[in-house]
Amino acid sequence: MTRLIAVLIFSMLLSVSCEDNKKMETASGQELPPKLAKLKLQPGFEAEHLYSPADNDQGSWVAMAFDNKERLITADQYGALYRLELPAIGSEVLTPKIEKLKIQTGEAVADSIIQMGYAQGLLYAFNSLYVMVNHRGNDEFEKSSGLYRLQDTDNDDQYDKITQLKALNGAGEHGPHSIVLSPDGESLYVIAGNHTDLPEMDTYRLPNVWQDDNLFPQVKDPRGHANDRGAPGGWIAKIDPEGKNWELISAGFRNPFDLDFNDEGDMFVYDSDMEWDLGLPWYRPTRICHVTSGSEFGWRTGNGKWSPAYPDNLPPIVNIGQGSPTNVVYGRGAKFPEKYQKSIYAFDWSFGIIYAIHLKANGSSYDGEREEFLSGIPLPLTDGVIGPDGAMYFMTGGRRLDSDLYRVHYTGTEDVTPANKASELTEGNKIRRQLEEYHTGPKSGAVDFAWPYLNNADRFIQYAARIAVEHQPVKEWQAKVLSEKDPVTLAQGIIALARHGNKAQQDQMLNALLGVDYSKLTSQQQVDHLRAFELTLSRFGIPGSSVKNKVIAYLSPQYPATTDVLNQMLSKTLAYLDDPTVASKTLALLESNTGENVDVMANTATEASDLILRNPQYGMDIALTLKNMPPAQHTYYGMVLEDVDKGWTPELREKYFNWFNKAFSYKAGRSYIGFIDKARKKALTHVPKDKFEYYDKMSGAELLSSSGNDLAVTTVQPKGPRHNWEVGDIEPLLADGLKGRDFEYGKSMFAATTCITCHSMQGEGENIGPDLTQLGTRFSPQDILKAIIEPNDVISDQYNTTVYTLKDGKSVVGRLMNETEQNYIVSQNPYAPDQTREVPKDQVVSTKLSTISWMPPGTINRLNEEEVKDLLAYLVAGGNPDNPIYTEKEANN
Repeated sequence: MTRLIAVLIFSMLLSVSCEDNKKMETASGQELPPKLAKLKLQPGFEAEHLYSPADNDQGSWVAMAFDNKERLITADQYGALYRLELPAIGSEVLTPKIEKLKIQTGEAVADSIIQMGYAQGLLYAFNSLYVMVNHRGNDEFEKSSGLYRLQDTDNDDQYDKITQLKALNGAGEHGPHSIVLSPDGESLYVIAGNHTDLPEMDTYRLPNVWQDDNLFPQVKDPRGHANDRGAPGGWIAKIDPEGKNWELISAGFRNPFDLDFNDEGDMFVYDSDMEWDLGLPWYRPTRICHVTSGSEFGWRTGNGKWSPAYPDNLPPIVNIGQGSPTNVVYGRGAKFPEKYQKSIYAFDWSFGIIYAIHLKANGSSYDGEREEFLSGIPLPLTDGVIGPDGAMYFMTGGRRLDSDLYRVHYTGTEDVTPANKASELTEGNKIRRQLEEYHTGPKSGAVDFAWPYLNNADRFIQYAARIAVEHQPVKEWQAKVLSEKDPVTLAQGIIALARHGNKAQQDQMLNALLGVDYSKLTSQQQVDHLRAFELTLSRFGIPGSSVKNKVIAYLSPQYPATTDVLNQMLSKTLAYLDDPTVASKTLALLESNTGENVDVMANTATEASDLILRNPQYGMDIALTLKNMPPAQHTYYGMVLEDVDKGWTPELREKYFNWFNKAFSYKAGRSYIGFIDKARKKALTHVPKDKFEYYDKMSGAELLSSSGNDLAVTTVQPKGPRHNWEVGDIEPLLADGLKGRDFEYGKSMFAATTCITCHSMQGEGENIGPDLTQLGTRFSPQDILKAIIEPNDVISDQYNTTVYTLKDGKSVVGRLMNETEQNYIVSQNPYAPDQTREVPKDQVVSTKLSTISWMPPGTINRLNEEEVKDLLAYLVAGGNPDNPIYTEKEANN
């Protein structure tokens, strides 16, 4: 109820038990246990459940690695390290032998448990166990964030030496993460999220001249997330086995958790999204990135994230959608069909999906095709590896959830002969690698070699060429830039010079750009050209009035343009320069319906609606956004105008401030309202003082909460303190019954916990879930409270969802609304039940009911004991103040 949940809270129409839902049979007719029954695998693959750490008080496992004796080493997110001897595939007994790792401290001192908790990355290499600790140590026995090396110096199979290779300043879910062996087996790669400070590097393949580089008026996240984090964001470094030499390879990520290499030695990362930005124009979905030397991927805090179209960062090869990336592993060594041996596997914790990313060479990079390799509801995936036996091992857990260890192996008929041999590199890949040889510092001949590739149509080659130039002394190439006649090469050169030059060169740079015939450029070339203008302005400021007016005269006729990215770039640049026509032009776009309402889940492995019911705790946010999503470009245009001073008329101002009022009616990620309000408040600083109250009211000030981050809440809110309610709390809580409860306060809790958003009571509320007016006539308070605390225990068939497994390996999750001879008609968005999807029956190979209620547990955890009892009394009374549960109270008084 703390989230907006469309679900049967209580089993008023009970007919299907959770245990019935969990039944699934193997080909031999044997019933699978629940932990396996919930898994959906590709044909020919089988899964085994090997171990449950939670059953043995061993925490929640988040990292794993095999050692040189084929033993699996695992890490509890908040505890110790473990070492497992695993049963062979086909063994009758699956239970592994397990030990908690210890470090031998000396003959006269007892062995002690290795205090290496909070490890989010493990790697066995160079006869050592590398451990990435992600934690701010609280005492002498806890290791703080950093990279550690554990060694067995006396060969007794026990680690006896711990060395900190590098302390890292960062912790938490965006702290330091994984360690991966290089393709040549001679180096290590480490990866960290954007809350990890970039340590001083010995060398930088990405030149360390990064800035925010965005003329869009900066608005940091209104809820405070990452407000103190600047460029370059999440990063990847290459190090030697002793951790002495550190080289920055790539940056500009949000929170990349893991990486791996394909057979050709190219690196891939699964970067995370900012779910609070869902529905906003700068939202970037989780995505697979091909990480090349010196690459930048454009993360900046708040609304400052770069468009993938900008030439000074690289685009993803696959957009996945919303989720929580936790692992990347290549299929090298897997005894799988060749297609799966050459796949990148990307793990999503939130929605329980392992994606197989099938790579196809495209020039110097790749195209990626995503496939749902394995999924489960729920399946909070943490880490996975290909074992020495050719099987895939993966774990679930994290955030103190119950943890499980699984193994997946292939039993089908396709050939599983090792196919891990590098393919012949494309000519583009070879050229890119040649250019990358100049990314380590000044080298003779670098500029002459790289310069012709600055106008290459391949984005990755063009990018590599510019970085090669940037590594050379500016005096070697600045004159070439300013005299360049090719417009494509010129734009790349100006971008490089803006990053390494100085203010004294600005007028020459701008005049060079002004000499290009803009109309003869392609759409992408126009983006590059505008980006060169933007960087020259953002780095060096507004030029003198003469050049400034020339730039306005050059760009203003191009606005509005034909694409969203061009309109974004032109609007912010002209607003920065105070073009007097930008207000009227941008307001015209703001009022039009021609702008694209960006589908934030476009080109994802599953449609946005298909994610909703895989994990209602996260999916219902998507559901609500999809029901009433703001036109994404309108949000951009509205924020562009917040600092514009010129070109306003009273009529234009009224249109602008009325837009804010309308914008508050839309639904998006948690930060949406706060972003709009911050822009509104900034815009109000530009109105005449005697008109402030007028425009303040017009723009929707009365709609907002005191913080401005949410819409105002008129209902009474819980006082708390919060409590994690469990079934064991029911008996003592209700020992004295529910007499003497407060009707009005119970009604307020029904609204405050958003029950009313999904259920009706006495004709008030929504009809997504059942009407609860008669609930108390059929169920006891104990039954009602148990159903709230454990909603997955019993699920009504009228409110259950079905998982449809398709022939192409994908799955569709939805509620069956109807069916025809040819199709199942399913609804996937509880907030828009009339929006249905047809699933062709001839494409469905199996169906099974989900074991997950639309309402997650924990929905009353905001309430204290008295508030829970007031809510229960209101439910038992069916919203009737004259119910005996209240009238008996009066009689007793």
